[in-house]
Order: sequence, then structure tokens, then C-alpha cells
Amino acid sequence: MTGHRPGGQGSPLIHPLSWVRQERGWTYQDLAHVIATRVGNSAARREKAWRWEHWGVVPDSESQLALAAELGVSVEVVHTLGWPHWLPIGERINIHAPWTAESCLRSMDGVAGSAVLDRRGFLTLGFGAAAGLADQWLSLDPPQLASVLHGGAIDAELVTCLEQRLPALRQMDAALGGGHIRNVVDAELRLVTNLLAKSTYTERLGKRAFSVAAELGRIAGWTSFDSGYHAAAERYWISALRAARTADNRAVGANVLKCMSLQRMDADRTDEALSLARAAREGAKSVPARVLAMLTVRQARTHAVRNEVRDCEQLLSVAERAMDRAEDEVAPAWASYFDQAEYCAQVAACYLAVERREAADQWLAQSLATQSRDCRRDRATYLIWRADSVLGLGDVEHACELVSRAVPDIADARSVRNQNRLAGIHTKIKKYRHPAVSALDDQLHSLVA
Repeated sequence: MTGHRPGGQGSPLIHPLSWVRQERGWTYQDLAHVIATRVGNSAARREKAWRWEHWGVVPDSESQLALAAELGVSVEVVHTLGWPHWLPIGERINIHAPWTAESCLRSMDGVAGSAVLDRRGFLTLGFGAAAGLADQWLSLDPPQLASVLHGGAIDAELVTCLEQRLPALRQMDAALGGGHIRNVVDAELRLVTNLLAKSTYTERLGKRAFSVAAELGRIAGWTSFDSGYHAAAERYWISALRAARTADNRAVGANVLKCMSLQRMDADRTDEALSLARAAREGAKSVPARVLAMLTVRQARTHAVRNEVRDCEQLLSVAERAMDRAEDEVAPAWASYFDQAEYCAQVAACYLAVERREAADQWLAQSLATQSRDCRRDRATYLIWRADSVLGLGDVEHACELVSRAVPDIADARSVRNQNRLAGIHTKIKKYRHPAVSALDDQLHSLVA
């Protein structure tokens, strides 16, 4: 640990305290000194401040009140919200804006070009806020999108061109990881936002263009999430949800909610994750079987994480029946990633969460056997998951071999989530004395050397 200022080279600010230090220009030592001065204590140990950010250690009451006084936060707010929620974290998302086309455009304009610079690597919406937004999305009718008459015209050929650019962005994300392409996606979102704000278009073409904007916002949010920029992901996704509602495209909106659910699940906010997953399924009326299976597995996985095994298994049965007829129904292009390999992997994730490791291993074996060679980030994910399952079954050597296969893809793709998964499985494996563990240690050492 050093006394450096937070987040060099644009890395995510992993904790609200990281953001506070960046805004104040404080090192860990500076922070410790500020608190020590306030409480009249000469001991100013930067190690304590580092643990607050990195280890989840909660500062004692005296330290919190000293920091609050320095930041101008009242004692009442500190006691009411608790650590770290009372810390000032900068701009918050306006979740109370009306669900109109004009408000949607303002939201998109405030996100495109701005969110990509947002380094906050933590959630900014309070507990329950995202679920409340999902409830609004379910209950409200889409806004009336009248023909817009200003600027140059958006014609069908241009909208088709914009639609045809989306698959390439999704493919690059799958192959390279979010960190490599989030700036590209944001630039595309800025283009579409400017066209919608400054052009003439009919209601029909406007809905298609807003659908493109919604999917771009979803991809931008996903690439930010994958790179560890959680506040940016929230901002993109809420803007995308508004664009989907403006376009009256319930399926795209459901996919956005599904992504938001996963983010909440990863943050151990499973009540919200479940509310969002339910809203996604309930809001997607008459969707193709592939989309239904995708949304159903997402809800099943949330139940699994909550150890609600019966609910999980019931939903997995629904998803299986949907996948059985997926090839017979035309699905939107954005759902094509949810093929048999992805389906198998998500079922496996459910079984991993409830510690049914043999079943998880079988499903992951199917997934990896059928997965496209282009899906490098997902392949690394599922190799790590399978390593976890076989390690739990006692096969240390096989677990090391699986992790070793994942390492090159993790090294090439800028995915913070996979880097964290690698660190997690390595921590588990290091507990075993086995030649394969030593070989894996050497491989990982050369990776970071």
C-alpha cells in the first residue's frame, strides 16, 4: 500500500471514500491527518484509511464524525444513513424526471459523452431506487412520440444503417471486453442522440431510432459495468430504459432491466436484483421464446443466489421449455448471444449458487463444448466457474488446468469482472499443496510481472 492519490490512469474509484479523496486531492496520509487533527490525536496512520476503502472496514464513530465535519455533513445525516452512504458522492441520477420524449432526450444528452468519464466504481442509486424505477416502467404507458420537425431529415436508410452497426459493437464487446470499446459505444450514442435532438423524423422512424439509442445505452452500460465503472453503468442503463419506453420497445427495456438486475446481484443487493428481474419478465409481453428463456434464467439465478431453491428450479423448468422452441421463433438480433452455450452456462451459475457442483460442472462442460471461439470473455468466465465447481469436488489439478486456460483470455480482454473472478479462484486454489498450484502461481506471476 502507498500514499498515492486515488485511481491513477482513469481506473475506477472503488469506494465513495475514493471519490472524496479524489475531489479533495487527498492521499491516504492526508485523509488520516485531517481526521487526526479534528479529533486532537497525533497518530495519523494511513493504513487505517486504506482498509476503509479496500477491506470494508467501518471507521469508528469518532473518525466518521471528524470526517463529516471536514466535509460539511451533519451529524444527523451520518447517523441516519450510516457508513459509507453518508459520504458525498457527486452527481446523482434524477429518477423523478417525467417519462416523456423530451425528458428522455435530456437524459440521453446528459449521459452521452459524460458518463464515459465517470470513474465512480460503486452504485449511486439508493436502496430501492432502481426497483422503484422498474415499477414505474411497468405501470406507465409509452409517451406519445409525435413527428418531429426541425433540422435535417432522418430517413429509413439512415436508421437501417444505424441498426446494422449494432451487431459489430456487441461482437467487439464479447471478443475484447468492455474496457476496449466503451469509448466507441459512447461515441455512437452521442451520434444517435444528436440526430434525435436535431433532426426531422416521423413517429415510426423515431421509434426505430429511439430503439437504437436504447440498445446503445444498454451496451454502453454493459461495457462500463464490465470495466468496473458502476455509476456510469447506472446512468447509461436508466437513460436506455427511458429510450426503450419512448420507442415503445418493451423487449429492449426488459433486457436493460435484466442487466441492472445482475449489477445489483453482484453488489449483494439481492432484493433489488429480484425486483428488477421480475419486472423484466413481467414487462416483456409476447416476446420470442429465446428472450423469454433469457429473462427467466436471470430471475432463476437471482433466486439461486438468495438460496430460494424451489423458486429457482421452477423457473429453470420454464426456461428449458422456452429454449426447446427457441429455434422455431425469430428473435431480435440483440438476443442472439443467448444461444445454447450461454443458456447452459447460466443454468450452471444457478447450480453453483446453490452448491450443486456436479450439476454445475455438467452444464458448464456442455457450455464450453459448444461455445463460439469469438466469445473470449465469456469463455474465460465459464472456465473460472467450472474451476470453482471441480475444486469444490476435490479435483485441484483439473481446477488449475481450467484456470490456466482462462488466463490468456483474461489478460487480453479488459474485463474487471473477470480479473476479480481470477483473483477469487486463485485465492481458493492457493490453499492447496499441489504441483499444479505451483505451476499456476508461476503463470500468474509472469502475467503481472
